[in-house]
Amino acid sequence: MSDDTLNARRPRVFVARRIFPEVVAQLREHFDVSTHDTDEPLSRDELIARLQGCDGVFVAGTEPIDATLLAACPTLRAVCSMAVGYNNIDVPAATARGVVVSNAPGVLTETTADFGFALMMATARRITEAEQYLRAGHWKQWSVDGMAGADIHGSTLGILGMGRIGQAIARRGVHGFGMSLVYHNRSRLPAEDEAALGARYLDLPGLLKAADHLVIVVPYGPTSHHLIGAAELALMKPSATLINVARGGVVDDAALAQALAERRIAGAGLDVFEGEPAVHPGLLEVPNVVLTPHIASASLPTRLAMCQLAASNLRAALTGQAPPTALNPEVLPLR
Repeated sequence: MSDDTLNARRPRVFVARRIFPEVVAQLREHFDVSTHDTDEPLSRDELIARLQGCDGVFVAGTEPIDATLLAACPTLRAVCSMAVGYNNIDVPAATARGVVVSNAPGVLTETTADFGFALMMATARRITEAEQYLRAGHWKQWSVDGMAGADIHGSTLGILGMGRIGQAIARRGVHGFGMSLVYHNRSRLPAEDEAALGARYLDLPGLLKAADHLVIVVPYGPTSHHLIGAAELALMKPSATLINVARGGVVDDAALAQALAERRIAGAGLDVFEGEPAVHPGLLEVPNVVLTPHIASASLPTRLAMCQLAASNLRAALTGQAPPTALNPEVLPLR
């Protein structure tokens, strides 16, 4: 697209969620921008209506962009998400229509790894349970096993999904806490990467049996739906903890709630849920679970960086350049 064409009609962009005002201002330097300035997601019909005549859309990780929406929005040329996960976007459908899609990997890796490790520690040491006990006025005296949990240092860290975030969590555990590392991934790490972490590759059943603390960081999709269900939970140690900072649906929340209630595993730390923001009621009834509202990437610097990367992708896509983190670069240059 030439500069003359851009000057003749500035591309139209819709921002589908409330984001940082400075990022909206940056977009307005290049585009005609309309915004949805609340945290309440739009319905499909509302989103379609707002996208009429738009060239690009800035989304979070929840707006459903599927074949039906794309067909109803024929001017759309770019879908840019501030999230790293993109199971809400039908990338093949977008590719078929020549619509470029991008996500925001990399910028949230270390922040999410920090949080995943914090959630693991809070779960192992029963921090949420202990705070609730104190707040309820139950703490009257010291006891030798009062609120005793599990150690992190020297234990076995199991990681399911050894991408950027999984490896960042692994580094914290191995180098910071002297943990032994076992992992399972769709593809095995190079030998030199395994050696640097002292990592052992196991099949999924082996991982579940070996881990003292299991951290799940796999992407969500049809092949990972309920990857951890009742049968998998039954393989874990009764003393083990399970941490999910991946996506809701990777773990069968109903099966997990039952396992926690029956103390078949010691505890769980969950930042993501099936059908969120709804949470399975069984998880709200058990004390041995730490629950957080999908905030693993929620530091202000990181959330700003995520928004800025999505904006950079949008600017590139609509000015004839390659977006830095395009998921389907084969559709470029845009129609």
